[in-house]
Amino acid sequence: MATLPTGHIGTGTAPSPPAPPEGLRTDLRRALKDSGSVGLGACPMGVAFGVLVAHSGLPWWWASVFSGFIYAGSLEFLFLGLVLSTAPLASIAVTAFLVNFRHVFYALSFPLHRVRGRLGKVYSTFALSDEAYAVTVGEAARNHSGRRILWLQVFIHCYWAGGATTGALLGSVIPESIKGLDFAVTALFTVLAIDAFRARRDIPTPLLALACALVARFTFPGQMLLVAFALFTAGLLARYVWTGKTRRRRRTRKDRQGGQDRQDRQDRQDRQDRQDRQDRQDRQDQNDDKERIRA
Repeated sequence: MATLPTGHIGTGTAPSPPAPPEGLRTDLRRALKDSGSVGLGACPMGVAFGVLVAHSGLPWWWASVFSGFIYAGSLEFLFLGLVLSTAPLASIAVTAFLVNFRHVFYALSFPLHRVRGRLGKVYSTFALSDEAYAVTVGEAARNHSGRRILWLQVFIHCYWAGGATTGALLGSVIPESIKGLDFAVTALFTVLAIDAFRARRDIPTPLLALACALVARFTFPGQMLLVAFALFTAGLLARYVWTGKTRRRRRTRKDRQGGQDRQDRQDRQDRQDRQDRQDRQDRQDQNDDKERIRA
């Protein structure tokens, strides 16, 4: 006869579900903390986009669709205008490629290898935004787990989509343009850049970024972001190659100097050994002479 588990006889209640692993709760809590400052910039921009959708005449839920499934930040503002103007698909595709081409450079250093599972990697690739990249490639994020990175991206996605939906629902009571709202993301990236500099204290990198931005601004103002990224990446690669060669030259000189020092020590030891053998031989000869004289 089957018996019931001892702890549930007569209670009529099912066993409580197991608690989530401690590591999962920790990653979730830390990711929420990491994304807090990003939310201060993403939410206002999402609200601004939602207000723009509401004032364009589209139903409010289009803001949720754009922010949830396109999730491309500045491209969503452009995409809304292209949709309203019934632009051809080819024009939309080219615009999306040019605006989001910077993500090609993000992929060079984004820690996607830490994210486990095929679905996790697919979503992490889809949700790779400017803010997520800035937070996950810093010195402080070097030891972040894949779950923490994934949860961070989920929270940022929710901030943006939630802000856009809120802005669309309240579009009738929120003015179309709020002074300073468009500066929220710029302020966010300024703070992230300052934090990265404080963590690394690497002066050449921000100077290189500033120089690339100025060159791109005055040479290709229409494609400033793309050109600045290309120049900055090329500059980093050139710096990496030059630094590697410099390290190898220093290591070669150090090894050569170390080899010379070892050779000098060996020569001194050899001379000392020869001198010791000569001294022993001289003493032996003197003893032999004394023995012959006695004989």
